[in-house]
Amino acid sequence: MNSKIFDLKGKEIESIQLPAVFNYPYRPEVIKKAFVNINTHHFQRQGRYPAAGEMVSAESRNTGLGIARLARAKGEGFSRAGQAAGVGGVRKGRLTHPPESWKVTYKKMNKKERILALYSAISCTSNGELITKRGHLIDGVNSFPIVVTNDVEKISKTKTLLELLKVLGLGKDLERVDQAVKKRSGKAKRRGRPARVGKSALIVVGNDECDLLKLDNSLPGVTVKRVKDLSILDLAPGAKPVRLTLFSKNSLDALENIKIPIHKLMEEQN
Repeated sequence: MNSKIFDLKGKEIESIQLPAVFNYPYRPEVIKKAFVNINTHHFQRQGRYPAAGEMVSAESRNTGLGIARLARAKGEGFSRAGQAAGVGGVRKGRLTHPPESWKVTYKKMNKKERILALYSAISCTSNGELITKRGHLIDGVNSFPIVVTNDVEKISKTKTLLELLKVLGLGKDLERVDQAVKKRSGKAKRRGRPARVGKSALIVVGNDECDLLKLDNSLPGVTVKRVKDLSILDLAPGAKPVRLTLFSKNSLDALENIKIPIHKLMEEQN
């Protein structure tokens, strides 16, 4: 499979043979399973204080008084006396089924299955139909995946990166994300999540210390990742393949080192 290489002005300069990983078959069910499993690794365990709602002197008055047999606060002459307490479903009572901190939320997955999902997601970046189906606006693009010269890794200013994405035909997709930013209020805003931002282009670089990495999330929806840090969470957000992806030439050189047995490819295709 071949792809075009573009310079920083959006002009095609040469054609390149893509690594073997781009011939890997499309496996949406494995991609979804891998996303669900890996996404659980970010969950923070939470629980409640075991004695919450039960730190009160209360007992039931039993039958014969014409009142419900709930445990009630002891005493008399103050507002809390006689009120139901220490049980679930009452005012100032405990939660009936509170979240437990010991609950295991971290899911496991076979290593080979996880690698298979990653290879399949990388391969899907060359499928323009899947990219369009996800919702990306790519009318001006006719070569997938989008491959850019290594000069892209030297970009250090957001303005220059924005100009590059526009000349590559991604201007409408950036506008789509910019117009869909949802401002939050309340608890989410106080906790450092003031807005919900959609996903636009994912830029994959091969150099570990390039200037472009500093521009990660400098544009709404645009993410910059090292090729060795690629994850299903980046390539298929929400378990929906596949995200619009740009590769630097260095990153493709790194993907060349991925060795996939030919007979495995033939078995999957058959």
